[in-house]
Amino acid sequence: MTGHALTRRRLLAGGAAAAAALPLSGCDPLGQNADVDTVLRSAETLTMRVQRLLLGRNALAREFQATDISPSFRVNGTSRPGSEEYAALEADGFAHWRLKVDGLVQRPGAFSLADLKALPARTQITRHDCVEGWSAIGQWTGVPLATILGAVGLMPNARFAVFHCADELELTFDGSGRYYESIDLVDAFHPQTILAYAMNGADLSVGHGAPLRLRVERQLGYKHAKYLMRIELVQSLKDLWGGNGGYWEDRGYQWYAGI
Repeated sequence: MTGHALTRRRLLAGGAAAAAALPLSGCDPLGQNADVDTVLRSAETLTMRVQRLLLGRNALAREFQATDISPSFRVNGTSRPGSEEYAALEADGFAHWRLKVDGLVQRPGAFSLADLKALPARTQITRHDCVEGWSAIGQWTGVPLATILGAVGLMPNARFAVFHCADELELTFDGSGRYYESIDLVDAFHPQTILAYAMNGADLSVGHGAPLRLRVERQLGYKHAKYLMRIELVQSLKDLWGGNGGYWEDRGYQWYAGI
């Protein structure tokens, strides 16, 4: 992450960002609210204790019926990545997109959308809870993350899965405004943690994270990284940008956003 080239676009973008001094996200108002941050910190401790000690590591989030699917589902975070790279991928229907999986793995891999769709899939109807206070129910189909991690094989010292995304919420000189997220291996191998390529029976739309997004159903919406480009297995999060394990976490949100 720290090795991004300092391109002309970033120089221009960084200047504009400094002038504006405003990050771009629908979550910003709450992210700047100290009271909300205090509540989230308290909730983090409680939910982690309940979910992992009392309910067990594989406790499932509630799943719903097709009749419960929300008639509308808001787009959270970025609605369309602004890079030329993403535009080119979208233009050819993501035929040349690849999900890279590397880091502390035995067999680094690169998976096309067709590769992922050929694997056994899981479909689940779950509720998305946004930190902004809204929720919606949707049907998600994708390959369990555990399947991909099993295919590449983890090194013994792998502790976290880091999701590098195509969207850049804050244009900066060094690229630190690019979205990323992370989860530990408990959630990575949870049966409801999937790499979703379909929503409500259709391929993901651009607004909802095409071609691939994370669904980690026991956590708040900002953990469900969209526009996945790479999964990196690491031992520690401290060397990733702000060292807190995610774009929003580097800006004050909690790393464990259990619900």
